[in-house]
Amino acid sequence: MKVLIVEDDQFHSTFVQEALVEALPEVTEIVHAANGAIGEDEARRGEIDAIVMDLQMDQRNGIEAARSIWAERPQSRILFWSNYADDAYLRGIAHIVPEDSAYGYVLKTASRARLKLALRAVLVEGQIMVDREIHRLQRRGTSLRTRLDDSEFNVLIDLALGLQDKLIAERRGMSLRTVQNRLISLYEKLGVISEFDDEVTLNKRVRALNRALVTRTINIETLETAHRDLETWLAGR
Repeated sequence: MKVLIVEDDQFHSTFVQEALVEALPEVTEIVHAANGAIGEDEARRGEIDAIVMDLQMDQRNGIEAARSIWAERPQSRILFWSNYADDAYLRGIAHIVPEDSAYGYVLKTASRARLKLALRAVLVEGQIMVDREIHRLQRRGTSLRTRLDDSEFNVLIDLALGLQDKLIAERRGMSLRTVQNRLISLYEKLGVISEFDDEVTLNKRVRALNRALVTRTINIETLETAHRDLETWLAGR
């Protein structure tokens, strides 16, 4: 079994490699790539069976690298790991994972035993596994009442990319009124509407983007991927 580690930090790369050797006697070869771009090349030319993928990397982030790998090799099993329990990461992964593909998401702060369990579950047994600590941190940071649904999240992404209401409606297949209702809803959930009194006038779209970034509802990796998606959509419009 050949495993690819895509990680730009040498300490973390060594930690994962040691965990792999301990947990998976099936592993016959381990390949290391220092960023997502190199990881894509390694996955493309090598007979890689499974991948451990960092999410935050220079040149090409883990979401983008995984999407390219899955586009060519949808059977690839990928365990993502990160310092952050961002909802944006989970949404991004869910958006790109092929049907019936195995994947996982574990925090770098997880114990060695927990990491080894995730490695075996995803890379060998082909399970879908999201570390319970990620769900716990997300529940602590938000509630069901304030969590954006997929439609609201898509409108937020388009807002962050600078699209006006009419273009959002066209891209998402919504009526203009629906887009405006989604905006009102996400303003409320992000705390923009009640943030200031009536004597202060601020741009709600900018404030919504600010709050989304501060609360890590979206992150830079999400926006990088969304920008490339937008370019593709505009080219075929």
